[in-house]
Amino acid sequence: MITEQLYQLFLQHPVISTDTRRIAPGSMFFALKGDKFDANKFAEQAIASGAAYAVIDNAAYKISEQYILVDDVLEALQDLARYHRKQLNIPVVGLTGTNGKTTTKELINAVLSQHFNTQATQGNLNNHIGVPLTILTINSTHEAAVIEMGANHQLEIELLSSIAQPTLGLITNVGKAHLEGFGGIEGVKKAKGELYDYLAIHPGVERELRTVFINHDDNTLLTMAGARSFENVVYYGTQGEGNIITGKLIENSPHLTLEWTKGDAAESYTVKSQLTGVYNLDNILAAISIGTYLGLSADEINKGIAEYQPKNNRSQIVQTGTNTLICDYYNANPSSMFVAIDNIGKITADRKVLILGDMFEMGDEAAAEHKAVIDKAMDTPVDERIFIGPDFYSQAPQGHEGFYKTVEDVIVALQAKQIKNSTILIKGSRGMALERLVELFG
Repeated sequence: MITEQLYQLFLQHPVISTDTRRIAPGSMFFALKGDKFDANKFAEQAIASGAAYAVIDNAAYKISEQYILVDDVLEALQDLARYHRKQLNIPVVGLTGTNGKTTTKELINAVLSQHFNTQATQGNLNNHIGVPLTILTINSTHEAAVIEMGANHQLEIELLSSIAQPTLGLITNVGKAHLEGFGGIEGVKKAKGELYDYLAIHPGVERELRTVFINHDDNTLLTMAGARSFENVVYYGTQGEGNIITGKLIENSPHLTLEWTKGDAAESYTVKSQLTGVYNLDNILAAISIGTYLGLSADEINKGIAEYQPKNNRSQIVQTGTNTLICDYYNANPSSMFVAIDNIGKITADRKVLILGDMFEMGDEAAAEHKAVIDKAMDTPVDERIFIGPDFYSQAPQGHEGFYKTVEDVIVALQAKQIKNSTILIKGSRGMALERLVELFG
């Protein structure tokens, strides 16, 4: 079945299901394959559970007209989303980056939601399946969309850009993450730059100019942008001429308060956020810039920033009985480790503790990058440092305490020696499951 025909069915049944455990009545079930399963086998169950149609790519499972046979279910889903996107005439923000993209996405959505009916990527559904599923949830009532795009290999952002077809594009930053898949930092630049490539190659039409938002403080992004020719470029940051928004940090104790100004205007605005981390200043300024560009008032923008509450253990502050926890253990890479460590060094607190877990997907750079993080932590003014995981443990200085092979080892140590009256940064890769430590700081 061709995409146009599939789209006509989608208009009649505009809900997509991919999991037979959560079938929406009247939905279209797409039998996606995984590494260890073939959802074609569950198509009959999907129909029995209330799906109107099941899209399959194995003819052996086509037992009635409710089973739609395609060459490849994943490609059919992506093509359907791409076709649907072309029918939409709304601003679509597409963003990627090494660090901060989910927080930035949430901030942009929080700001734009003050004025528009928006749709945004839910959670971290930012891959080759999540992006098309998000696009297919946008309907005629929505006035703007914010689409996060993630990648750990080359050409993924190119694919996701072709599906999301952003009118406004943003790379938060380029740093050391997924080095194993990208093949080093130059590979990261190339991969993230695929968003810039899309915006340069697809200039849009008069009503839908492609616009690139660039952090004027980031020399890497400026160099990457300078190698391409864009239709429309908007700058923001803490310095530089010609910015749509220029901002500065007022307070970090531990929540961020900032002051920002539109263009060359004399009037400035102040907003207190619920975020911690100096590194989040750039993310907030990006959201303010996009809100300003799309015509929101300063009051609307500040309300969106002030009301946004971080979640999912990304720079999330948790108050316990005697401690202040900075829970930042959703993910970790050398770039995000450095800025998080630097931030706690600058925070005003009576006692500060670093608890750092291994960084995953470092490939051949694992030893060197973990050693660099240890050196950074040792040079940062904190009262106690704890390193967890085999990569950190293997780099422990001789005779130095505070290095543990496993989280279980740390739990035993902390049960014997409790930490109290401290500001504690807990950061590591998701696979370390550092959330198991939180209950120790009650």
